Amino acid sequence: MTWLGANLPLVAELTALHLWLSLPPIVIGFVLAVPLGLLAWRYRWLRGGLLTVIGLLYTIPSLALFVLLPPVIGISFLSSLNLTIALTIYAVALMARFAADAFAAVDPLVRQSAIAVGYSPWRRFWAVDLPLAGPARLAGLRVVTVSTVSLVTVGVLVGIRSLGYLFMNGLQRGIPAEIATGIAMTVLIAIVLDALLSFLGRLLMPWARKPARLRRRRHQSASTGGDRAAEVAG
Repeated sequence: MTWLGANLPLVAELTALHLWLSLPPIVIGFVLAVPLGLLAWRYRWLRGGLLTVIGLLYTIPSLALFVLLPPVIGISFLSSLNLTIALTIYAVALMARFAADAFAAVDPLVRQSAIAVGYSPWRRFWAVDLPLAGPARLAGLRVVTVSTVSLVTVGVLVGIRSLGYLFMNGLQRGIPAEIATGIAMTVLIAIVLDALLSFLGRLLMPWARKPARLRRRRHQSASTGGDRAAEVAG
């Protein structure tokens, strides 16, 4: 019997724990980063300093952050809250710049049109800025999701069980199959979550698909026109 066949319950348990630990930092990080990105976009004088400071948070080594957080906020080193807070900090550090760039990418002419028809700043934000910045925010969220799923494995260094346990245990016991299983399941979680976000993006933001369709139609029209021109020339 292979190692995986003999340890399926353990792999299933650790996979579920890994997924459970991944989701809160992704969601909380996204919720916190969007207002920060909005601030950085709306107040240009604040953008450089704010995004630089937030981005520097991502450079803090994860193990150091796991050690520093518990005494500061009064929790146990072994608490899953320690991992959640640390990964939320990393998620905000990544997502804030994506959010700022997403708001900056909205066509200024569309904003001017909304103002021309009488939209208030608040209504314009909800009806124009937030929806049209959605595709770029989604791209950032997908990057944050894959990064967070990967970083959850580091929690095993402070005793938090996840698929990282398979890396550590397999390395200590010299079982390559165990290490490979941990890597494969971590990648699988990342792929599944990324595919789910992509599907939800297409479902909730149908307007994001229109430019691609228009480009294909224009290309087809140009090709048809070129063929007709070639026929006439012939």
